[in-house]
Amino acid sequence: MAFSGRLGQLRKERGLTQQGLAKLSEVHLTQIQRYESGAAQPTLEIIKKLAIALTASTDWLLFEADERGPSDELKLQFEAVQQFDDDERKTALEVLDGLILKHQARRMVQRSQTQTATNHTAKKAG
Repeated sequence: MAFSGRLGQLRKERGLTQQGLAKLSEVHLTQIQRYESGAAQPTLEIIKKLAIALTASTDWLLFEADERGPSDELKLQFEAVQQFDDDERKTALEVLDGLILKHQARRMVQRSQTQTATNHTAKKAG
């Protein structure tokens, strides 16, 4: 569900009208209507105001249920790492940092290769 749908759903769950949310969040009614219809996207400051007014996290408003946070499998592994002593935890974090950097570098190379191929194709066509 998109931001617009989550905003409307949460507003209704809280028993608020669009006017009521506008008043609570100090955001103009027209903007609330535009956000809920998907015609506009709020700024970070507005998202913060809406989250406070709706007593919800900004993550809940912005992200799909499984879009953020680790999977259940990783949660269990992270819980196990929490039990490590300081040296073991430091080593585990260093290994994770290394794997993350390797992954990010590989993605950057892939994007660069894709962009180069796209540019090459565009030059041939032009």
